[in-house]
Amino acid sequence: MDFSALPKIDTTNPSNFFLIAGPCAIEGEEMAFEIAEKINGIAQKLEIPYIFKGSFKKANRSRIDSFTGIGNEKALDILKKVSDTFHIPTLTDIHEASDAALAAQYVDVLQIPAFLVRQTDLVVAAAKTGKVVNLKKGQFMSPESMQFAVQKVKESGNENAWVTDRGTQFGYTDLIVDFRGIPAMRNIAPTVLDVTHSLQQPNQNSGVTGGRPALIETIARAGIVNHVDGLFIETHPNPAVAKSDGANMLPLDQLEGLLTRLVKIRKLVNSF
Repeated sequence: MDFSALPKIDTTNPSNFFLIAGPCAIEGEEMAFEIAEKINGIAQKLEIPYIFKGSFKKANRSRIDSFTGIGNEKALDILKKVSDTFHIPTLTDIHEASDAALAAQYVDVLQIPAFLVRQTDLVVAAAKTGKVVNLKKGQFMSPESMQFAVQKVKESGNENAWVTDRGTQFGYTDLIVDFRGIPAMRNIAPTVLDVTHSLQQPNQNSGVTGGRPALIETIARAGIVNHVDGLFIETHPNPAVAKSDGANMLPLDQLEGLLTRLVKIRKLVNSF
């Protein structure tokens, strides 16, 4: 795994999986620092290359009264402070082409949401910033079709593209992970498994997305066994009061145990 585009990432153990983790959305500076400090400490202990993630705005919401953010530049500034304080790279997602240049001033990785990954102007705008571009696989797309999203990044002059599986729509209110897609996508680009969003249950009658967080470890273990390059995990000190995606996030106090077990599995897989 080539991390040359992310000089702040700790690659003490290059044979380990890397981790993208943090809250769904930046709710404030105190919570962002609490989460970043905790995860960074765990990652250093377990020698996991770590990227802090947090959305600076939530443009894709079920209802008009859903939380959308604390202000774009305020949230982006918090992401930059996290990076500078803990000397770790940061990631945020963008929803419009005009977001790319702004967000690129503050973070190291720009993420394209799954619903928007076929939007050529958005993908090209992210690519042209020169930042690493993490492309979420659309819930409606085949793994093989992600080659065209990656091609858009590379033909825009940027070789730093990743792909992330966040589940495939199964009926109206559920998602599944087809692990046959992991080797297919790894042939295209470094591949991440989004463990928490894969367990979402969208389109609920309440207008609030549900989830099955009890299965986080099940999905994560399967990803490690199937050689994913990285894991994406959203976590919060108290998911019940999180302003976004609380139904599928991992409680922060459960993260160290989970990652400890996953590192052991990775070592075993690497021994074959």
